[in-house]
Amino acid sequence: MSRYSKRIAMKRYAILSLVSLLLVACATSPTGRRQLMLVSEETAISASKEAYAQTLKPLSEEGKVDNDPVLKKRVTVITERLVAQAVKMRPATARWEWSIKVIDDPEVVNAWCMAGGKMAIYTGLIEQLQATDDEIAQVMGHEISHALANHQAEKMSVAMASSVGVIAVGAASDRPGVAMSGAALAAALAIKLPNSRTAETEADRIGIELAAKAGYDPRAAVTLWQKMAKVGGGRMPQFLSTHPAPQNRQQTLTALVPQMMPYYQSKEPRPTFKLQ
Repeated sequence: MSRYSKRIAMKRYAILSLVSLLLVACATSPTGRRQLMLVSEETAISASKEAYAQTLKPLSEEGKVDNDPVLKKRVTVITERLVAQAVKMRPATARWEWSIKVIDDPEVVNAWCMAGGKMAIYTGLIEQLQATDDEIAQVMGHEISHALANHQAEKMSVAMASSVGVIAVGAASDRPGVAMSGAALAAALAIKLPNSRTAETEADRIGIELAAKAGYDPRAAVTLWQKMAKVGGGRMPQFLSTHPAPQNRQQTLTALVPQMMPYYQSKEPRPTFKLQ
């Protein structure tokens, strides 16, 4: 077989492998949506644990993690109530190593939650939005919902599927340096990639319910996005680069508020889940 024929055969094999993976690697989100899942949730959680430590290490060394005890307590109290509701929704997540870190960076308007409940919120989001507890709850409820719906594993899967295509191109062009990224790198990349419009709608729907059941005003979901649209002075907040606003988001959330008010107004106890 000639060198050219070998390259073509390798390319075809890579493409056929990718198609086969796409046909069998499917899962279903909490809303019933079919998801591409080349990466298992367990793999995403393990990779996220490593990526979380690597992401926080330089920030900790600079003294930028959890250096305001009052703010840390405020965020933790809110998040523990939200996580308690997340565990009610998906009992298996009680085994996750849930944690929240407050990163001191007044310029960054962002928050995220990795697979397995590894979370962070930046002081810039709280300060620039002048966020109330109810609005912080909407942010973190939204982020927790991405983890509950396995969106990070989905984004990792899309990234890895794209990498298979890159490998095929590399094989065809004799570029041995092209290779698939490691799982931890894919996990770190996933929180920086934009969510799909469908994933955002799912997280909005689940997040506003988590927050309402935790005792936080669902109307804050609307004011949060109103503030988010105004902050930045013409410069898009980082949160909006990874959480693109679906069309009519505010209208959709406004329509959900009446459904969520009974949860918010309930007199039932608001349990908490101890974070690590």
